[in-house]
Amino acid sequence: MPEKKQTKGLLKLPVLAMRGMVLFPQMVLHFEVGRDKSVFALNEAMNNGRTLFLTSQKDVRDDDPGPSALYDVGVVAEIKQIIKTSGHLRVLVEGQFRARMREVTGDDSFIEAMIEDYPTNTRVPSAKTLEALIRMVKGLFEEYAMMAPRMAKELVFAAMTSEDPVFLSEYIAANMPIHMESKQMVLEESSISKRLRLLIKILEDENEILSIEHDIHERVRSQIDTNQRDYYLREQIKAISSELGEESEQSEVYEYHNKIEKLRLEGEVPEKLHKEADRLLKLPPSSHEASVIKTYLDTCLELPWSKCTKERADIAPAKRQLDKDHYGMEKVKDRILESIAVRKLAPDIKGQILCLAGPPGVGKTSIAKSVAKAMNRKYVRMSFGGMRDESDIRGHRKTYIGSMPGRIITAMRQAGTCNPLMLLDEVDKLGRDFRGDPSAALLEVLDSEQNNAFRDHYIELPYDLSQVLFIATANDLSAVPRPLLDRMEVITLSSYTRDEKLNIAKKHLVPKQLKRHGLKRGDLTIAHGALLSLIDHYTRESGVRGLEREIAALCRKAAKTIAAGESDKVTITAANITEYRGAHKYKLDELEENDETGLANGLAWTAVGGEMMAV
Repeated sequence: MPEKKQTKGLLKLPVLAMRGMVLFPQMVLHFEVGRDKSVFALNEAMNNGRTLFLTSQKDVRDDDPGPSALYDVGVVAEIKQIIKTSGHLRVLVEGQFRARMREVTGDDSFIEAMIEDYPTNTRVPSAKTLEALIRMVKGLFEEYAMMAPRMAKELVFAAMTSEDPVFLSEYIAANMPIHMESKQMVLEESSISKRLRLLIKILEDENEILSIEHDIHERVRSQIDTNQRDYYLREQIKAISSELGEESEQSEVYEYHNKIEKLRLEGEVPEKLHKEADRLLKLPPSSHEASVIKTYLDTCLELPWSKCTKERADIAPAKRQLDKDHYGMEKVKDRILESIAVRKLAPDIKGQILCLAGPPGVGKTSIAKSVAKAMNRKYVRMSFGGMRDESDIRGHRKTYIGSMPGRIITAMRQAGTCNPLMLLDEVDKLGRDFRGDPSAALLEVLDSEQNNAFRDHYIELPYDLSQVLFIATANDLSAVPRPLLDRMEVITLSSYTRDEKLNIAKKHLVPKQLKRHGLKRGDLTIAHGALLSLIDHYTRESGVRGLEREIAALCRKAAKTIAAGESDKVTITAANITEYRGAHKYKLDELEENDETGLANGLAWTAVGGEMMAV
């Protein structure tokens, strides 16, 4: 290292870009390295004398700075220590001498450049001028140290006892918490007299800022009593805000009051919200209670108290929408069209709560989406599978840590309107334990005589749910509590017949899976017999979920064949379906042609359909 430091020619060194930091000669600095270019530069330096060139990047937000994004003037440093941490390298370096980049070389892995020594010009007009500048710098730094918080005495002592102007300017600039650009200006200045004058200007600006901060503290301290610490903190924030020209804490409270007035509500709701906003004004902003009140007010103000979507109560468009989305289900469609017709004649009618009951896969959830689309209502879904806590429905008291509204109020907040279609999915899967019975909390929600003033434990205000269209789904009605079942009109969805499954597959499942797998209509042809074979021999279910999976499997086989270039199109028939799906999984019942002694035919009913049993 000594011979490199004293060399007046050019040095070829790896360049490491520092983000937001400036290193000065004879100073020790430790920092973390994580970027790939920086790691490669470190490795190159360790292999060649432990020396590298450190300079700052102009934009701290640049994650991959090039040579043009770096300052030309920096410091040649020696690596003292490298410690590996989780995902980073912690490096300790010591600045050797000031230098400047002349010519950039190297590859894309890291930056390498030709570096030349860039010494400081210590010539001054006169010794007295230099002495005056040094005294001014020391005086201003001493004033800064008296006002600056947490300034170490050792730093002040080292600066005040030094008479070397180069060391003094670099030492003070390195140990002051000023902007990186200001430090770089000090480092780049070669004339010692100009450097000292620049440092004097920086110190004067910093002292003026600290003086303003001190005046703010004094102004606040003169306004309060020493025993009122909380009041002191509030006044301090107010004085700082006024000095910066920012709005005070009162403006936030006034904003809450304006939002409450814009809701145009009557009764206890606006009174309660105004009271909570007034409480916020009396609390310190940093207190836990203030954050609780703010969260509570934000939640209440985001609820759709009176915002509704315009409902479409026309039977013809609704019928077209339902027929487009679902095949069959005539009983269900008729009941929904009846509800729409009644709402057209009597828009104020309430209390229509439907329960779609049937085996899995028959389209209970999807038909609720179609109803919401047909009636122009927002659609929100709540799944009750495995719910055991009553607080999931009614929410928690806002005094508890981590409290939040219940699922009903959260769904209304998500919908953004007061008249959505809310799907209560799997109500037969509700559980109960020592924390309460969620089904009991649903009794008020699904009672048209009570839900116009539903009270969630979190908001503690009556909320009108009477305009919500509730549709529940269940697989097993025997698992639904009797009081809850009594509040709903049950519509039973039976399992699909063979012909219904065939038509659903043709009109809905096959086009859907072709689009999902990136296939066009001509790429894959599934014959009529192939679909029947899938229904009869590969699925045995009440709905069509298994059938859709089988069709998806055929689409994957076809996509693989077309992508591999084996064929331009694939045709699947009943004759070759075993090549794609293997042997038949199920066999149809076969009747005995001749009577046999001791053998009788029995009939059985299942959710999948009728069965013949030989007894």
